[in-house]
Amino acid sequence: MRVLHVITGLGVGGAEQQLRLLVRKLPVSCEVVTLTNPGAVAEGLAADGVNVRHLGMTGNRDLSALPRLTRLIRQGRYDLVHTHLYRACLYGRAAARLAGVRAVVATEHSLGAATIEGRPLGAGVRALYLASERLGTSTVAVSATIARRLREWGVPARRIHVVPNGIDADRFRFDAVLRTQARTLLGLPQDAFVVGGVGRLVAGKHFDTLVRDLAHLPGAHLLLVGGGEQEAALRALAARLGVAGRVCFAGECAYEGAYEGAYEGAGGGPGGGPGGGLALPSLLAAMDVLASPSADEAFGLAVVEALAAGLPVVYTTCPAVDDLPPGQAPGAVRADAAGFTDALRAVRDTAGGRLPVPPAVEHYTVAAAAARLTAVYEAALHGTTPVLGKHVPSAPSDPSVTSVTSGVSAP
Repeated sequence: MRVLHVITGLGVGGAEQQLRLLVRKLPVSCEVVTLTNPGAVAEGLAADGVNVRHLGMTGNRDLSALPRLTRLIRQGRYDLVHTHLYRACLYGRAAARLAGVRAVVATEHSLGAATIEGRPLGAGVRALYLASERLGTSTVAVSATIARRLREWGVPARRIHVVPNGIDADRFRFDAVLRTQARTLLGLPQDAFVVGGVGRLVAGKHFDTLVRDLAHLPGAHLLLVGGGEQEAALRALAARLGVAGRVCFAGECAYEGAYEGAYEGAGGGPGGGPGGGLALPSLLAAMDVLASPSADEAFGLAVVEALAAGLPVVYTTCPAVDDLPPGQAPGAVRADAAGFTDALRAVRDTAGGRLPVPPAVEHYTVAAAAARLTAVYEAALHGTTPVLGKHVPSAPSDPSVTSVTSGVSAP
């Protein structure tokens, strides 16, 4: 089977890295085309031996991209086209149909309650999405929460399949040596209590909550991993509150990189911050708790990665945890904005080293995600229903929305 993945961009991001991890595990021949921004993840895919092409799209309304993408798909003689992220889904589904590809799968990575990929949802965005969705064969939701939102939008339940995100859990296993090395590189005191935040520095992530909390946690430090438009505002807030010296902006980091978490001296990574030479597992090793104050998440990948690293987690919304039965992530505590300071203080006061990796992590292996996705591919090609496995949401869901297995046990 020859599969072409179409994605909006390949800079550092959760959906982009998820694509790279899946391509490694999928038992099919994969190529990738990015509409824009062939960034760090494009370089990683190329290093993995994957053929990556840049379409050179100049903006959302660059309609000349559609015939270019159609020609590329037709010339490649692909059996299936798989699209990722909003713009790529719009253009990729249409191009695949024009090129005569009959199996078109789309993954919905970032559909929030009121946003899609961090942008406000409007009637026009929704209408265009639904019109495009009808051109596809199947829509993959990365969580039961997203599946529910798709149904509420009007996507037929029979076309929705839940295939949760996956991680390579072994890569996040805690290493005390890496913790020491990472803190040295970052300029963090070895004995400090370090609160961590991972994600794009945008308003919707609410990292300002963590800066404010720091003012009520004497001696604690905050490590923010990511880049974005809110960085200047967060720095200014830290200065106003008198905690600037206890906030470390690590910049964007690769999930994997030349350093692979080893201490190599300062900088050099995609974000240009002090943590630029460190991969994500080392940055998580430097933390004592992962804090996720975002109130509108589609999955919560950083939370799962932190749990795999043995970190306690304080979060506001995380479908990856909330969609599981109670007790699967005992180290994860849910708190609203008003209670975040108290929750972090409680973690600090009871800190006793790393926690055992909880059962929740076992639900989200990249190998299982690839097996489920392969079953979706086979069903799309043959016009059949995927082999069904029982999903385990914490609340009742539409039984016609399926999780998919292919020789693996469903979570």
